[in-house]
Amino acid sequence: MARSTKEEALETRGRILDAAADVFHRHGVARTTLADVASAADVTRGAIYWHFKNKSDLFDAMCEQFRLPMEALITNSADESAVDPLGQFRSWCLFALEEAVHNPQTRKIFDIILNKCEFVDPEDPIYMRQQECFIEGRMNIQRILRYAVAKGQLPRNLDTELGAVSVQALLSGFLDNWLFKPDSFDLGAHTERLVDLTIYMLKTAPSLQKKSS
Repeated sequence: MARSTKEEALETRGRILDAAADVFHRHGVARTTLADVASAADVTRGAIYWHFKNKSDLFDAMCEQFRLPMEALITNSADESAVDPLGQFRSWCLFALEEAVHNPQTRKIFDIILNKCEFVDPEDPIYMRQQECFIEGRMNIQRILRYAVAKGQLPRNLDTELGAVSVQALLSGFLDNWLFKPDSFDLGAHTERLVDLTIYMLKTAPSLQKKSS
């Protein structure tokens, strides 16, 4: 009985998270209520509060489903002992873009984060959490770039902070533009070229290299 109850609770939680993604994507995060999610998941509001403290907690849990595999990959890429940090970084970039193209659930979460979050209140917990993840992602990228510099894969005088800013802007820009109008270009067909363009920029752009004193 206990195992059955636990499995039922996990199934309910999963159903709520799937429903939240659907409703957030359809109506936007700000205009979605927990009552909307409860209706879509065919559960009571009490069931939602059993699993999640509030909408912010629900939103974060939904994003965690997507972040966990992504964070595991970039954490492995950000290993100081890696023989080929730049190659691992390339694999991570390809994985992120290809997941958006080929995995409908990942694509939906990306679209919610990039286009369906109406951030107007700087004290909104969802906004604050997204800012934290944004900065954490950039720091992980910068760490990988530093390892690649140490291995001689990137210029010795690369400004890794500015490089990380540029990489993050390019990757999110590719995704944002494609999600906004998918038929405007074929992201799936050009994923490797776009990632290699990003890496080429890191290797060759004079504006990303620190001037020697």
